Amino acid sequence: MMARIAYSDIVKAPKVLLHDHLDGGLRPATILELAAGVGHQLPAGDPEALGRWFAEAADSGSLERYLETFAHTVAVMQTVEGLHRVAKECALDLAADGVVYAEIRYAPEQHLERGLTLDQVVEAVHAGFRDGCAEAAAQGTPIRVGTLMTAMRHAARSQEIAELAVRFRDEGVVGFDIAGAEAGFPPTRHLDAFEYLQRENFHFTIHAGEAFGLPSIWEAIQWCGADRLGHGVRLIDDVTVASTGPSEVTPTGGTQAAPPVLGRLAAYVRDKRIPLEMCPSSNVQTGAAASIAEHPIKLLHDLRFRVTVNTDNRLMSGTSMSKEMSLLVEAFGWGWAELQWLTINAMKSAFIPYDERLVLINEVIKPAYAKLLG
Repeated sequence: MMARIAYSDIVKAPKVLLHDHLDGGLRPATILELAAGVGHQLPAGDPEALGRWFAEAADSGSLERYLETFAHTVAVMQTVEGLHRVAKECALDLAADGVVYAEIRYAPEQHLERGLTLDQVVEAVHAGFRDGCAEAAAQGTPIRVGTLMTAMRHAARSQEIAELAVRFRDEGVVGFDIAGAEAGFPPTRHLDAFEYLQRENFHFTIHAGEAFGLPSIWEAIQWCGADRLGHGVRLIDDVTVASTGPSEVTPTGGTQAAPPVLGRLAAYVRDKRIPLEMCPSSNVQTGAAASIAEHPIKLLHDLRFRVTVNTDNRLMSGTSMSKEMSLLVEAFGWGWAELQWLTINAMKSAFIPYDERLVLINEVIKPAYAKLLG
């Protein structure tokens, strides 16, 4: 039996992150310092206690309390200085965790409470990422960061945010996203924005199939034309797994369980190689999966969907890319081959040009995993 992979080795392996919210990954100490500067009241007064509060609130099972956590992070991201610092530290934290490429999403419309314009928000975040990436490279842990402009699906600014994303497409914005409550706010409410992005030859992903089921996924793909699915966990509802017990006769006369049967939507997603931005820890917190061991990522991997693994909200989930990978190793006995597969899937699915993806795959990811695979 192969020895279990050490966590310290997972940290050193190159990783690719496609689904991570900037306002969900702040350092507790930074929140405290920024809150003091803007006069925002927090539920705890020291970094350790504050980090514990975020984790407990996110794990409470109460959607209201979970959403309250973001009220505190967004509150300290309303100034140029706050946005710059959060973005810079995000790049440094990911680089220290072995992430070599990341797409970080945020909603500019949520950072206007103290008078910033949408353009000023984007410029501050991009400057922070540039400085963070430069510092990480100087420390010997290079990382490339692209951003996704997110529009809130319950609001009415998606066209404006889509135009903002296209305006900054040559300055670090690589795609567009909509986020927020799925139920009652279908992606087709923002169809004008998606049609505009398609006319502009611009990439976009859509949060779909997390809190809501197959109709959300179907609309995101077939009506809106999503390049990727944010989460997509509920796609498993379109996969029929035979009940336990043998049901097929093998060529040698034995019996085995019938293979899973894909419905039309699941088959389309798999066959079109539409990437799934899966976030195991977050999905357990929000009830989209009962546990890591029961997460659909295992079956979807076995069925050869274009599965990727992501963090979603590193602060709220108390997680990192290394921790997410470690949980999958622990739950499913996965080894370096599976972790490389997830990483290359993600890099193939990134929104940067094809030749630039190939460079990272062939010159960074594959050589590193070749050494790990021995």
